Amino acid sequence: MPRIANGAIPSPNIWHTPQVYELENRAVDPEGAADAAMRAIRSWDGGTVLDIGCGTGYHLPSFASSAANVIGVEPHGDLAALARRRCAGLPNVEVHAATAQNLPLPDASVDVAVARWAYFFGPGCEPGLRELSRVVRRGGAAFVIDLDATRGSFGRWFQETVPTYSAERVETFWNRQGWLRKPLDLRMSFASRADLEAVLRIEFTGPVAAKAVAHTLGTELEYPNVLRWRTY
Repeated sequence: MPRIANGAIPSPNIWHTPQVYELENRAVDPEGAADAAMRAIRSWDGGTVLDIGCGTGYHLPSFASSAANVIGVEPHGDLAALARRRCAGLPNVEVHAATAQNLPLPDASVDVAVARWAYFFGPGCEPGLRELSRVVRRGGAAFVIDLDATRGSFGRWFQETVPTYSAERVETFWNRQGWLRKPLDLRMSFASRADLEAVLRIEFTGPVAAKAVAHTLGTELEYPNVLRWRTY
């Protein structure tokens, strides 16, 4: 059985198919628009970066190339072990098996915190937000990047897969928390058609995935996202 940190919310994709999710990470945002949008608000060069829900650590080496210290936190112990293996040669990276609501970090120890593509962000994640307020130091920033379920075919397929998800309720939640937002018009570009189809099948239920596969031509598709942030 995998080692799961207490209080973790199961991921419907990477927890079960990390190899396929790796294909998705490689495909998303080839232009680097998400990182550029975050950097325009608060750079992490020379600072300490916290990647919350880092999975297998795909983004940790990129952060480590310019940050002084990078900390990955992942509630799925087996994925955290893969992240440690990925970053074994990077002395400025450490990975913890822990949850967003119980970060194993000192107060005011982080300059930039990033969490991306966890669809459950919204009502209910207040404990994690309190932890961000504790660990991000004055002058720092926290970012959440997520799918925009109100836009495009990808958003429509997601809502068909998770009909209980309320984009309006999520938006209201973030507004009340005082976070700012910016739409991100990202895309996915895959090395092969087989890779694209495999990713669609881990993102959506069977019937919805079949519809998405039939609808999508070639090896690219639009992936509308939203960047949310607050400074401290």
